[in-house]
Amino acid sequence: MKTWLWGLLLTGSLVASCQGVPSQGNMPVVAQSTRYRVVPMLAGLEHPWGMAWLPNGEMLITERPGRVRRVRSGVLQTEPVTGVPQVLAAGQGGLLDISLHPRFPAKPWVYLTYAQGTREANRTVVARLTWDGQGFTDRREVLRVSQSKSGTQHFGSRLAWLPDETLLVSIGDGGNPPTELAGQLIRLQAQNPRSHLGKVLRINADGTVPRDNPLGAKALPEVWSWGHRNIQGLAVDSQTGQVWATEHGSLGGDEVNRLQAGQNYGWPAVTHSREYFGPEISPHRSLPGMVDPVWVWSETVAPSGLAVYRGAKFPQWQGQLLAGGLISQAVHRFQVNPQGQVKEVGKIPIGARVRDVRVRPDGLIYILTDAPNGQLLRIEPAP
Repeated sequence: MKTWLWGLLLTGSLVASCQGVPSQGNMPVVAQSTRYRVVPMLAGLEHPWGMAWLPNGEMLITERPGRVRRVRSGVLQTEPVTGVPQVLAAGQGGLLDISLHPRFPAKPWVYLTYAQGTREANRTVVARLTWDGQGFTDRREVLRVSQSKSGTQHFGSRLAWLPDETLLVSIGDGGNPPTELAGQLIRLQAQNPRSHLGKVLRINADGTVPRDNPLGAKALPEVWSWGHRNIQGLAVDSQTGQVWATEHGSLGGDEVNRLQAGQNYGWPAVTHSREYFGPEISPHRSLPGMVDPVWVWSETVAPSGLAVYRGAKFPQWQGQLLAGGLISQAVHRFQVNPQGQVKEVGKIPIGARVRDVRVRPDGLIYILTDAPNGQLLRIEPAP
């Protein structure tokens, strides 16, 4: 029988030890604290990856094998949503993130990221689909990664909207050694501005390139920032417009980054992580012309899912970053100071791999857990 560990936290301080809570079937018992409780909403999701809310309160949740599931009145619908493109569901690939256009439903567009191709030749794709109230129609590819790669690692691929309604897309570096491209380790593409791999890309809602993208002729036109390994947490602060990212290191060295247009974040020339087989990847922790992370985890947490808390339910968390962890099986809370520096001030134990973290407009926090029988959980104030 699985044991679920729930933390009892005040703002930035532990006020009681964690307690073991037995599960009931596949759903954990609700655990409470004086500040919050983690409530199971539903189970039965196969490796869920991303989620979005429709204006009527219904949810759309992606499953990595290639399905979008609809949640009505808290009930997971049996039949998947129709019109989803075919994906390469292998390794880390499959159907990944989902996002609605900021002016949905006036612009009834839903954006999906996914791996496309074969194990020997694949890439990340972004498609725009029209939501007709029941399923997807009018699929159009709005972004296709420039280079095909082998293997099934490091696709990215989070979506986030900037205030000007342009779309950011994180793209992974392509994979770990020994995966190569053009006779070099593929991860070196993160330092090649003429490649989409290891980048954050910026496009318009129709897939065209914004005229003010920052790097000009020295880079592919979609490139917005570069030197990334594999960003699976990407969020824009609705109050300040600041872009934040959480990024996988290799062995240790996972990062929180404060992203800015045109900047190089160093991977793999600069890193705090090591090869999975032990040696250093680089002797450099900082180099001129490259932006240092604002936070580095010394031990691997495998960050996935990121949100900036702007809501009324948890006023003491206002403006904090909420970063999910696959290996840490927790949501990490970061305080942000006026200079853009961050400090981890708390951790919410979830007891399962956290794939995504989102804040609903009502201020409640939702979590997706990555498992063959994944769950949707809600963090809410405790009574």
